[in-house]
This record gives sequence, structure tokens and C-alpha cells, in this order.
Amino acid sequence: MSSEVGPTQEPSPAVPGSRSWTVWLRRLIQRELPMEHLLPDREPAYVGSWVYVFGVVAIASLILVIASGVVLAFFGPQWWHVSPQGHFFNSLHFWSVQMFFIFMVLHLWGQYFAQGWRDGRAATWMVGVVVFLISVVTAFTGYLSQQNFDSQWIAINAKDGVNATGAGAFFNVLNFGQMYGLHIVLFPLLVTGLVTWHVVLVRMRGVVKPPEEERR
Repeated sequence: MSSEVGPTQEPSPAVPGSRSWTVWLRRLIQRELPMEHLLPDREPAYVGSWVYVFGVVAIASLILVIASGVVLAFFGPQWWHVSPQGHFFNSLHFWSVQMFFIFMVLHLWGQYFAQGWRDGRAATWMVGVVVFLISVVTAFTGYLSQQNFDSQWIAINAKDGVNATGAGAFFNVLNFGQMYGLHIVLFPLLVTGLVTWHVVLVRMRGVVKPPEEERR
């Protein structure tokens, strides 16, 4: 007794007018972010400017901030105040934040004087500015989460200022649980997501030419 198995049916390719959202998303990515832009092997000479090096160092510092912050969040405040290892990771987290701000500001100032919003790149510039603003609030909640006299002093002095803006109804700087939760969950997700979006926009639209290069 023999039985025949019919040929395996292969999925039919999507027709040009397909309404599948996966087809639409794939075509959008292929159009807006092709692989030669996402992972280029050649770049213009002006990409070697220190302004872009500052941006890369800021991203490297952010990675170190997140890595050390995960360790601190895992072991908790008592560990980073008492143990030598906690002191080390607390210092590593603090100084990597300083590096992140230093090189982010240098990158922003360089792009400001180079008019980095030209040629349809205003969105790329504005995302970078929003990253800076959210990072300031993230660092502020980090100071409030130290659980020492410095954090208490900062919280007491900031309370009236925050309340004067009307944000005190939602943003209680004297509430350690709220500040700690915002610092280790919400704000890091926002900063990391926006930095990723900033890099994607740079890959999509390329690096703007310096003004002197454009005039030449």
C-alpha cells in the first residue's frame, strides 16, 4: 500500500497592494532605514569631527550609568552606603553621570554652533534637546534617592520651588519611594528610548554638512 504526499504549499508572496501591517512596516523600514544607512562602511570626512566623538562618548557613559545603576538597584541603599563594593559602584554611577552630562553638553553646543538642525534635521536636534532636559530631571531624582543628609537637604530646599510651579501635586520630592521609582524605572526608559531614537534619526537622515563645507 503506497501513499503519495502532495507538494508542500509555500506561502504566497504579498501582492503590491497588500494591506498587511507587516508588509507596510517592512517597506517603511526598507525605505527610511536601509542597511547601508544603518550599518554604513563609508562616511564623509567631516564625520570625524570631535563634536560627533563627544556624542559617542556620551552614549558610552550612558551605558556605564545604566549598568552601574542596575547593580545599585539590585542590592539597595544599605549596600551602597555600607559595603566597600557598594561605595565603588555608587562612585562609578556618580562619575559616569558626570561624564554623560559633560560630553552631552559638549555635543549639544557643538551641534548648536554647527547649526545641526539644517537640511530637514530639526527633529534630530530637538530629540537631543529633550534628552538633555529629561536627563536633568533624572539626575535630580538621583540626588533625592541617595538616602543621606545631602538628599534630605536637597529635597527640603527643592520642595517649595517644585510646589511653586504647581508640579508638587504630582511630584513629591519628599517621597523617597516616588523619587526612587521614577529614577530607576520611568526616566531611564525615557532617556534610553530617546537616545536610541536620536541615533536612528541620525542614521536615517545622515550627518549634516558643516557650514563651511556647504558653502564650498
